[in-house]
Amino acid sequence: MEFIEEIDNYDWDILKERIYSKTSQDVEIVLKKQRRDIDDFMTLISPAALPYLEQMAQLSRKYTRQRFGNTIQFYVPLYLTNSCINHCVYCGFNHNNDIKRIILTDEQILREVKAIKEMGDFQHLLLVTGENPRDAGADYIQHAMELVKPYFSSISIEVQPLKEAEYRQLANAGLNAVYCYQETYNKARYKTYHPKGMKSKFDWRIEGFDRMGRAGIHKIGLGFLVGLEDWRTDATMMALHLRYLQKQYWQTKFSLSFPRMRPHEGESFQPNVVMTDPELAQIIFAYRIFDNDVEISLSTRESSIFRDNMTSLGITSLSAGSKTDPGGYAVYRSELEQFVVNDDRTPDEVLSAVKKQGYEVVWKDWDLALQ
Repeated sequence: MEFIEEIDNYDWDILKERIYSKTSQDVEIVLKKQRRDIDDFMTLISPAALPYLEQMAQLSRKYTRQRFGNTIQFYVPLYLTNSCINHCVYCGFNHNNDIKRIILTDEQILREVKAIKEMGDFQHLLLVTGENPRDAGADYIQHAMELVKPYFSSISIEVQPLKEAEYRQLANAGLNAVYCYQETYNKARYKTYHPKGMKSKFDWRIEGFDRMGRAGIHKIGLGFLVGLEDWRTDATMMALHLRYLQKQYWQTKFSLSFPRMRPHEGESFQPNVVMTDPELAQIIFAYRIFDNDVEISLSTRESSIFRDNMTSLGITSLSAGSKTDPGGYAVYRSELEQFVVNDDRTPDEVLSAVKKQGYEVVWKDWDLALQ
């Protein structure tokens, strides 16, 4: 059984009603437990839990220190292309947006690598593309991996969902992790935000995580985009998805992310749901209390103040100095961006902020030789 078959067992509206019916008494019971299930997770992300953020923060800090110590991993994204066949209404790479499209050449990729290495001792590289399987498919991605492998210890990708054989191809070439955003688990509303392109196929996208698992990907990253549907219900569906994947692919590591929408070039989609900073903190704490071992990342979509506050309270990895336009490290061009970053500090500035809190930055905790 794949998760696409299991997801139909959960009714979006019923889950939402259960979450919003939780009480302060429910929260107090859950906070005293040693182990938490899905129903407990719904309690922790419910509106009833907001007054208990301080207690949740302390638990989140404790569990994170127990599992990860006083460390934060740094990673950096490298955008290979902004070419995309999809029509996602919230994205700067939308096929309809009148922006210049480029796909980096070998020379341009290596120029980006040089610029990244001059910023800091990054060892974890995330290769990102728009979704253009014809011109930037698995073969192009593998070639890019081969170019950058001499310079980085760990290579991850955030690209269009691939076939199982293609994931296996990339894993054999040294790929460490795959990150994919379902965007929303609300199947009935999914196509509202993804009207055309391969991304409009809900089943193909969500089945991608099973394809990753069967292909033996070392680490799988799940995420949804905050701003489309009720974030508490999306978070619950992703918790269900996480538990399913952990049971099916128990040798795999998992990472979570829940980015909030940011401004971008072209028509600006207005979020249906706005998540406040305290609510973003709540979801971080809730996931950490629910699953002590899962990795949680926080990108430069969030402000420097918020990221600094979360350093010791539940997250395990940060991006730093990010550019979201292909070729942006060597020559920054805002018109090519997927979105505008919020935390525009240099890696050294982020490093200094992390150290001030008594935390150590881990540039490398994996090596391609381990595969």
